[in-house]
Amino acid sequence: MKGSSNYQTGRSYVLILLASMFFVAGLSRLGLGVAEVIADESRADAAETHSPSLPQLDDPGDLLTALQSRKAQLDEFEAALESRAQTLRDAEVELQRNMDQLVSAETRLAATLRMTETAAENDLAHLTSVFESMKPPQAAELFSQMDTEFAAGFVSRLRPDFAGEVMSALDPLIAYGISAVLAGRHARTPRQ
Repeated sequence: MKGSSNYQTGRSYVLILLASMFFVAGLSRLGLGVAEVIADESRADAAETHSPSLPQLDDPGDLLTALQSRKAQLDEFEAALESRAQTLRDAEVELQRNMDQLVSAETRLAATLRMTETAAENDLAHLTSVFESMKPPQAAELFSQMDTEFAAGFVSRLRPDFAGEVMSALDPLIAYGISAVLAGRHARTPRQ
């Protein structure tokens, strides 16, 4: 009996060992199948995200033709990119030339404005000295004919003593208007 129980125990171990081996073999086949499916999906994803792939070739002799066709497509694409890059370079050069012309025109305009301002200031200084060379009643007569704001501009440039004499010779209503313009001229200027 003892031999029979050892036989059965040995048989049980062999059966367990065989069952384990079959189980492991099944798992490895399953794992290989899963790995193949994952690899196929990875290849499909890679093909979708990259540039168009070469067509499926039945005859290996068509490979050269397919590669030449693909090279021609890439050459075309490269030529288009180079043309576009050249267009951008040309536009950049044109833009820079326009900017240089604009800066030059702005410089000339600023110089012209400075000359104009200087000439206008010289004219105003000359007219002011002409008014100051007149007698106050004569100047008052001229100021009474001027627009109030225009007259106020000249009165502000006159020497204070002469301006006082001209203002006293003016009609009180005109003198008041000129004074109001002079007083309000800087009323809205910020104090700080």
